[in-house]
Amino acid sequence: MTYPAGGDVPPSETVDDRTPDPPRVAWRKEMRRSILAAAYTLASEAGWDSVSLSAVAERADVSRPSVYKAFGNRAGLGHALAVQETQQLLLEVAEILRSPEPDVGTALRSAILFVLTEAERNPLLKAVVSASRQGSDSLLPYLTARPDPVFQASHHMLRAWLGTHYPHLATERLELAADTVVRMTISHLVLPGWDPVTAASKLSRIATALLTRTDQEHRDDGLPEA
Repeated sequence: MTYPAGGDVPPSETVDDRTPDPPRVAWRKEMRRSILAAAYTLASEAGWDSVSLSAVAERADVSRPSVYKAFGNRAGLGHALAVQETQQLLLEVAEILRSPEPDVGTALRSAILFVLTEAERNPLLKAVVSASRQGSDSLLPYLTARPDPVFQASHHMLRAWLGTHYPHLATERLELAADTVVRMTISHLVLPGWDPVTAASKLSRIATALLTRTDQEHRDDGLPEA
């Protein structure tokens, strides 16, 4: 019998032969995790605008120079925090897209709805989005406008997923659909026009329409053909 890892031994019986980190490296990784956890808590409580490196250092029980050494500056810490949250969010979105939904539209609707509702459940995302709607919070650019981490990572994942369901479509058509879904979902997070259920339904229908329109319809609108 062959197991998922590609060998003949069940995962539970494999031996982890990874070499442990040297004590100093392990300590630095733990310190970095502590700093990120402290920054997450402080930003969730009062928004990123209110977070100082001194407060982060105090909450993490490390020195202020240690925070600078680990992240460079406040912008570096904000970027690392955004990357951490994005990676976790995309892991959960990927799980939803892999679920046995009956069609692409239904799967997209479930994924978009998850993102929109997670913004209300996740303390950090809620704090950032709430502050941005009031015209503040300097962490928002790391989650939206910057070329990374959210847009590129989300776009890449969705583009690859759509390609498995529409292998016959041109890359440009898949790129357009992925770009539309990601941009409109982020836009709706910041400036909601509908409730999450309605928004997820409308955005998934838009994406499905882009993917299923005929080549002539796309030519008429100057859009990529299949």
